[in-house]
Amino acid sequence: MEEGLKKYVHDLRVAAVESPRPGYVLLKLEPYEGQLPDMLPGQFVEVLITNSPATFLRRPISINFVDREHNQLWLLVHVVGEGTRSLSRMQAGESLNCLYPLGNGFDIPEEQGGKMLLVGGGVGTAPLLYYGKVLREVGWEPVFLLGGRSAADLMQLDLFGQLGRVYVTTEDGTMGEKGYVTNHSILNGETFQAVATCGPKPMMVAVARWAKQAGLSCEASLENLMACGLGACLCCVEKTVDGHNVCVCKQGPIFNPENLSWLN
Repeated sequence: MEEGLKKYVHDLRVAAVESPRPGYVLLKLEPYEGQLPDMLPGQFVEVLITNSPATFLRRPISINFVDREHNQLWLLVHVVGEGTRSLSRMQAGESLNCLYPLGNGFDIPEEQGGKMLLVGGGVGTAPLLYYGKVLREVGWEPVFLLGGRSAADLMQLDLFGQLGRVYVTTEDGTMGEKGYVTNHSILNGETFQAVATCGPKPMMVAVARWAKQAGLSCEASLENLMACGLGACLCCVEKTVDGHNVCVCKQGPIFNPENLSWLN
């Protein structure tokens, strides 16, 4: 889906801070007044880090969920550096400056009655929660296939379960089927109309190859390092099938993998 929604720079109030597992923090944000703007599943937010002197650039965070009932925007943050560590220390009542919504979103089907497989790994499961909600709202059935190294890596399974069926793989076999998501038995036992994926690049490439062999349309949400979020710094480029480069933050983060160099 092409990018087209209006962009905003808002100070949002931290309504709650949760820890779904060690090394991750879930920020639930709300506007100080009015309603949150329209956002598409797959879009992201560039957040300003104000209490970290060594952090100069905004940090891109996928939109995990938009809770219209409580007027909240959820950001699931993987704590990997000083910027995200600063975010993990935030407390309810504090303010976070956000530039949003950025990038394009997953395709929203116009027809009803389809079934889509949503494949996620690690923190890449984050944007699939909101996408699953929107798919249900337009009359599609989302089916989630989520993978991790172990059961401890899997997050928000109860929330995914409220939206559709959830299947799990773990590399060590501590939950669900043992192995990678592309080895799960559901891939051979059920028919889907489309596939969407987000997670580590090798996983997404494998999912894209399976989708192509199955004759299914596929979209992938890329997680390249993004600094500006507006296509100016060129640090997030990805090579296309015809040898050109595209900025993931501006022309993505959602792509049809067949347009990238992945399947060559």
